[in-house]
Amino acid sequence: MSITAAIVLAAGEGTRMKSSTPKVLHSIAGKTFLQRVMLAVGGTEPQAVAVVVRNQAERVAAAATSYNEQALIVHQDDIPGTGRAVQCAMDELTAEGSLSGTVLVVAGDMPMLDGATLRSLVHEHEESGNVATILTCLLDNPFGYGRIIRDSAGGFVRIVEQKDGSDSELAVHEVNTSVYAFDASVLAQSIEKLNSSNAQGEFYLTDALANAHELGNVGLVTVSNPLRVEGVNDRVQLAKLAKAHNQEICEYWMREGVTILDPETTWIEDDVVLEADAVILPGSYLQGSTFVAAEAVVGPDTTLINARVERGATVERSRVESTRIGQEATIGPWTYLRPGNELGKGTKAGAFVEMKKAVIDEGTKVPHLSYIGDAHIHHHTNIGGGTITANYDGVHKLHTEIGAHSHIGAGNMFVAPVTVGENVTTGSGSVVRHDVPADSMVYSENTQHVVEGWKPAWERE
Repeated sequence: MSITAAIVLAAGEGTRMKSSTPKVLHSIAGKTFLQRVMLAVGGTEPQAVAVVVRNQAERVAAAATSYNEQALIVHQDDIPGTGRAVQCAMDELTAEGSLSGTVLVVAGDMPMLDGATLRSLVHEHEESGNVATILTCLLDNPFGYGRIIRDSAGGFVRIVEQKDGSDSELAVHEVNTSVYAFDASVLAQSIEKLNSSNAQGEFYLTDALANAHELGNVGLVTVSNPLRVEGVNDRVQLAKLAKAHNQEICEYWMREGVTILDPETTWIEDDVVLEADAVILPGSYLQGSTFVAAEAVVGPDTTLINARVERGATVERSRVESTRIGQEATIGPWTYLRPGNELGKGTKAGAFVEMKKAVIDEGTKVPHLSYIGDAHIHHHTNIGGGTITANYDGVHKLHTEIGAHSHIGAGNMFVAPVTVGENVTTGSGSVVRHDVPADSMVYSENTQHVVEGWKPAWERE
């Protein structure tokens, strides 16, 4: 393939999304539509990528350059239409001279588009010697799409938009996907002739195909899976495609040896990695760069975000963010591990535990109803229920250190910064404000007062 340039159309407002977020920056499985399209385009290895922006141009441009820092950002002017978008892009791409080879044109709102589909289109385009090639698909309900009109021999005649079509033309089920391969010189000539004489008063890129037809053969390539080229115009379509994409991901991992008990209620993003013999239970949501090792069990009703779950660990009914969970560790239920935790082998964060930037060494247990933040608890220590590390003085987050083989009583409070040595035992209800040496016992003196026969004021009255 000799792709000179790829043009990504990302200028539309997407009014039917009814969102303050540009349509192309909505996401499926952890990646925006624009990022997905640019990844697909990148799979064809074009010499240049031009992204056309207009609505919230700075925001879309920033996203595009974060996905490909070499992307050429093209600002569409106030003249509407996809044809005008391509005119602007070609003006930028040809600023230093004419182009030769293939130019790929792709809509930026097709989140399931992939590199294989684009490579197939370009291959057919170049092998057939077409001046342009259109990627089409067959839809049971083609409403809203431009229809492909063929002649009696099956060749391309033109594309008719929904608002401009006759009854017979709108009865056609083959539709334009807004993905094209053009000979660069033919594209340059074809877009020069565009005008806005249509129902929407826009410069249609589809009219350029009719112009190209006058210069040579316009080919048609029909994609086998319509989901690959389905656009998103509203939240209903977004949900439909997200579900279809998630089904593909779940099926992939199940074929790789992962047990997913209920794919209908399990959501897995693109960059998640699962080992064979991992088990994912219903209601689980795996996001970002999450990794789950063999024999680990995740769920039910668990969210992992950029988490690492090592072999044999169990995470149940919990939320885990940017945390490494060691081998055979047990998490949950109803536990919240905020970013920055490291839990060693055989550790436990039990029911209703919250942790943040905590290092929990091998064999240590934090059974239930505790908060451990900005702390390091050494190996084989047991933390009594209801214990907290008071890490915030109103300005700074301060550190707590608790040594190995210690036994921390229920309801303890460690007022950071504080260091507790090894083999320390603390009494229930202790408030530890000062460092404790190793091999010690510490408790807080709390006098118990009993008032016999007491009644609340409303009863006494």
